Amino acid sequence: MHETVNRRQFLTMAGLSALAVSAGASRLMAHSELVKKSGLKIAYSSITWGGNDAQAIADIAGLGYRGIQLRSNTFGPYRAKPSELKALLDQHKLTLAMFSSGNVEIDPAKEQSTIDTHVAHASFVKALGGSAIQLTNSARPKDRQPTTEELKRLATVMNEIGKQAADMGIQAAYHNHMNQLGETPEEVDVIVQTMNPKYCKLLLDIAHYRQGGGQPEKAVKQYKDILYALHLKDTMSPLPDKPENPKAYKFVELGRGNVDVPAVFKAVDDINFKGWGIIELDGVPEKDKTAAQCAQINKDYITKTLNHPL
Repeated sequence: MHETVNRRQFLTMAGLSALAVSAGASRLMAHSELVKKSGLKIAYSSITWGGNDAQAIADIAGLGYRGIQLRSNTFGPYRAKPSELKALLDQHKLTLAMFSSGNVEIDPAKEQSTIDTHVAHASFVKALGGSAIQLTNSARPKDRQPTTEELKRLATVMNEIGKQAADMGIQAAYHNHMNQLGETPEEVDVIVQTMNPKYCKLLLDIAHYRQGGGQPEKAVKQYKDILYALHLKDTMSPLPDKPENPKAYKFVELGRGNVDVPAVFKAVDDINFKGWGIIELDGVPEKDKTAAQCAQINKDYITKTLNHPL
């Protein structure tokens, strides 16, 4: 009798386990099907290579990525000969998905010079066959929260940059960022609401948004009408060596942190977004890795875990 009961219990538990596994597999399969239909195009940022852009271009193309984000450090050496850099991109069959144009000043005394800088970058991007510049800022006060006026001021200057860039067929895109104006979801919203969608759109960085206290999968839908591109990245927080510090974080490869990347992909699919999702990793998270190895880990996550093509 005792053996019979144990056998029944075992069979019941085995049946429940099989049901749980089946349900989990069904959810994963349903998610994979959703992602497979997505029109999101995948690119990779050169930032992880620390300025060695020729190597970045070769590595990124070699892994099968179709687009790349370059940074403003390329402007100096190539500004008088953009055709050389364009030839390098063409040789590796890479599209310039985004160009990091850098800092936007909100000081009225620096307004014209900051506009001139970004308009020059826009012209450079045009020559490279690109279509967009990314705008960030270093205007966050060190000792207080930014005012609504400061947030709106940033949007106003970006609108003017975007207006002049648009004359060349180049789109300006605001990049939300920790330790800048637009750190929290509330700050981002003030900036986005002040942006003129005709001239300045949103480049949503899902890791910065998550670290700033937001849910990027919700932001995708909230800002669907002004969303131009995404930075696909992950953030680890708290850190293993600083478990008591909720503000400590580092950027890691997709799937290793606390960003719900599958939920972001589902939201992207729900709004039928067909722009660029640019994988960005500011630096190698562990010293024993190379930039190319990190790019391979990110590729595996995109193509194998999420079943999304490059």
